[in-house]
Amino acid sequence: MGVTFDSFVETAGPRLRAALVAAYGIETGQESAAEALAYAWEHWERVERMDNPVGYLYRVGQTAARRSRRPHGFLPPPDSEEQPEVEPRLLPALAVLSDSQRVAVLMVHGYGWPIASVADVLEVSVSTVRTHLSRAMARLQAALEVDRVD
Repeated sequence: MGVTFDSFVETAGPRLRAALVAAYGIETGQESAAEALAYAWEHWERVERMDNPVGYLYRVGQTAARRSRRPHGFLPPPDSEEQPEVEPRLLPALAVLSDSQRVAVLMVHGYGWPIASVADVLEVSVSTVRTHLSRAMARLQAALEVDRVD
């Protein structure tokens, strides 16, 4: 017998939720993660045997998020009392990135995930994540009118 559903949710649930929140915003990301985990519960015998169940459930969550995608954008308006001080143009600049670029930037630079872990969850190669990061950072630097800082 493999891992139990409860232990899977405990270890993989936060990773799945973080990836979907990075892609679709807090509300939609959390809702889609809940739907993906509900799917996993219903189909646990099949899901537990997968090589990459988190990656598969990320795709299930993407489908759920796309069904409920809100037209007003993916980021909620910042609450100045709860948010750290950031460049005001950052949120609009992130909003115009492609979903793949935004997810890569938020997961690697925002959440501190290793590139390999991001690639694993998104079911893409490490080089694909690096390409998304490179292009996204170039677009962000141009939008924010900053020079590269090493």
